[in-house]
Amino acid sequence: MDYKIIPKKCFRALCCKGPPPPRPEYDLVCIGLTGSGKTSLLSQLCSENTENIVSTTGFSIKAVPFQNAILNVKELGGAANIRKYWSRYYQGSQGVIFVLDSASSEDELETARNELHSALQHPQLCTLPFLILANHQDKPAARSVQEVLPSSTWIYRWRLWPVSYTHLDVYKRQMERAFSVAAPRLWNFLQWRLD
Repeated sequence: MDYKIIPKKCFRALCCKGPPPPRPEYDLVCIGLTGSGKTSLLSQLCSENTENIVSTTGFSIKAVPFQNAILNVKELGGAANIRKYWSRYYQGSQGVIFVLDSASSEDELETARNELHSALQHPQLCTLPFLILANHQDKPAARSVQEVLPSSTWIYRWRLWPVSYTHLDVYKRQMERAFSVAAPRLWNFLQWRLD
């Protein structure tokens, strides 16, 4: 018996079990008005530097890793001249993240509500789960979740979550918590639709 072969086999059996199973990937679209915090949110979730963030003009795609899945998030710029093209990027989306600035002016918040309403009714999005984030909760002018969207507009397929930038590590934990609550519903919803 060759004793040099046995240790290698034992080592491989104990330490090299092979690659972990692949995590499922889901394609989401992230929309909201300019300045709502979409880019900062995604950069924080990807553990990227958030110091020199500029508003997205056009779109960007980020892979947001979570323990049980990877979210491929397509962020669309929120300027008025870009919003009219949002629908061209909806195809293939399996869920929607809509970011609202809860500290914005009443006019901007009303515009954001209208854009959200349009997205909820869009033929390519109307059956998808939505995660709606009321951002900038740390600002003095921030509205509560109930003020951002009246309870009469709540429907079964979306969830409104308050978030803030007060401490970026707290913000990331809030987002992970939001996704840990929303993700099982998203995964279950997607599985149901795929079956």
